[in-house]
Amino acid sequence: MAQIERPARPRVHVTRALPQPVEARMTELFDTVLNPRDAAMDRAALAAAMADCDVLVPTVTDQIDAELIAGAGERLKLIANFGAGVNHIDLKAARARRIVVTNTPGVLTEDTADMTMALIVSVPRRLAEGEKLVRSGEWRGWSPGGMLGHRIGGKRLGVVGMGRIGQAVARRARAFGLSIHYHNRSRLPKVVEAEFGAQWHANLDEMLANIDILTIHTPLNEDSRDLIDARRIALLGPQVYLINASRGGIVDEDAMVDALEAGRLAGAGLDVWRFEPQIDPRLLALPNVVMTPHMGSATHEGRMATGEKVIANIRFWADGHRPPDQVLDGWM
Repeated sequence: MAQIERPARPRVHVTRALPQPVEARMTELFDTVLNPRDAAMDRAALAAAMADCDVLVPTVTDQIDAELIAGAGERLKLIANFGAGVNHIDLKAARARRIVVTNTPGVLTEDTADMTMALIVSVPRRLAEGEKLVRSGEWRGWSPGGMLGHRIGGKRLGVVGMGRIGQAVARRARAFGLSIHYHNRSRLPKVVEAEFGAQWHANLDEMLANIDILTIHTPLNEDSRDLIDARRIALLGPQVYLINASRGGIVDEDAMVDALEAGRLAGAGLDVWRFEPQIDPRLLALPNVVMTPHMGSATHEGRMATGEKVIANIRFWADGHRPPDQVLDGWM
């Protein structure tokens, strides 16, 4: 494909404060406008940035909808997302405006899998409850019946979405003695299934009725929104722990809370929320829910690697080449 002429030093607007070395490199390479505050831009500021740049570098906290894209300046030709998920960007509207969208796949796989495994261990073993008890000053010492939880070895783990992260979780979980069940749009090669000792379930409902722990690793899109709804939550037995370090909108949060309050779920480990940073106060009152502040990818190494991918995507684009992590295929 022939190279396309683009600005040698494109104007780049960054919507959030990024690691200092990443910002320094962007400033060196591009005409970069940084956000000095580690806070999401409001809609007016986001619209102003999109009207005045060749490249926008947003994050998951920026809702880049059709209206904002329609009002963007003619010079905006690349949205280089800082992160792997792109459900906050209206891809159809970007395609209509011939705006290239890139993301940063792969760099956060191990970090997110580590966090997921931590939640898988923490909820059945009641680690958060135990930590709070010690800090409260009310712990009276060891007793045979104190802080009893459940072992995870021998339990059945159901993985929804067996991509990079799902497989990384399965690899860790197998080392903890869990048996691996998974639901995916397509079955994995037999050699991969053998690596994890994994059993494929073509029917999600059938898998949900036969597991002890459910972990979710599918992107949020129109097909997956409310995928785990009230009907499917009812398929889970009262011994099941629900783990979500993917996106809050995949789970019907009201139905999940109802099931937790009624004892129809054993507990939950949540790193993402439907309306974050707002959290349903009913969840805050439940002792069998471990909650973390969307920190599954929050490592120094992961943030640096993400920034490096963003820079690479911008440089490829500025040089007239197809960015390596272009989300929308088939056109430049």
